[in-house]
Amino acid sequence: MEKRKFGKTGIEVSVLGFGAMHLGNAKIDDATADKMLNEVLDLGITLIDTARAYGQSERQIGQFISHRRSEFILSTKVGYDVQWQPDWTYEAITGGIEQALKLLKTDYIDIVHLHSCSLDILERGDVIRGLEDMKKAGKVRFIAYSGENEALKYAVFSGKFDSFQASVNICDQRIIDDPLPEIFNGGFGMIAKRPIANAPWRWDSPPVGHYSAEYWHRLQKMNIDLHGMEWSELALRFTAYTQGVNTCIAGTSNIDHLKENIKALEKGPIEAETIQQIRSEFRKNDDNWIGLI
Repeated sequence: MEKRKFGKTGIEVSVLGFGAMHLGNAKIDDATADKMLNEVLDLGITLIDTARAYGQSERQIGQFISHRRSEFILSTKVGYDVQWQPDWTYEAITGGIEQALKLLKTDYIDIVHLHSCSLDILERGDVIRGLEDMKKAGKVRFIAYSGENEALKYAVFSGKFDSFQASVNICDQRIIDDPLPEIFNGGFGMIAKRPIANAPWRWDSPPVGHYSAEYWHRLQKMNIDLHGMEWSELALRFTAYTQGVNTCIAGTSNIDHLKENIKALEKGPIEAETIQQIRSEFRKNDDNWIGLI
């Protein structure tokens, strides 16, 4: 598994990270989560990303792989769902981190993101101060923002954060022009989420009400040549080798799918002409295609 520097933080991450959202699904029992998480580490994946919103995910990570804590970089997201505290307050941030530390069974969390809060919340400043204070206390190594569009740009130029997480994929390319170059040039860490764009090619007709619906419509308008690849391979390699992306997180509860993703990335970057075509099709068809939260 290829390892990359995570901006100028001094840590390294695997080019493919594991998004643990699916583990929080009530249909995934503990035995399955245990096997999945340990196989993830055995495959050489060294970044595991979770969040307070991901059901039982934080607890399962703590229960099943905290004994292997030195083998992976741990990322989570906070800002809400803290008992007796209003969401998106200083206390919601610090309280969320304290609860995550207990669930994850660790003394520190490598990366903690504000989980897609709005621009006005960022401008208010108390949530950022909450992250900064927990970093000073040694409970967080790097503070981060996960989000899109104007809020992401504000976070990037604020000078307050060590790293970022946002959608980067064949159907979500605006970030590649702005602000990904600023993230890269500033030496910040960058986690790309949704690298396979929620796999909209699964559907023959519009998946109304499904989380991949917007990407499905975008993909229909774009005339992308697969050049003999499967959709998932093309999409994953496009994202992983976009300049400024340190790692991309793929969420799945199927270890075989994860192995397929690893094999795809072992092939390296796709041809420059193919990248140019994908970029051209997005720009040509872009109809207010903002980044999807």
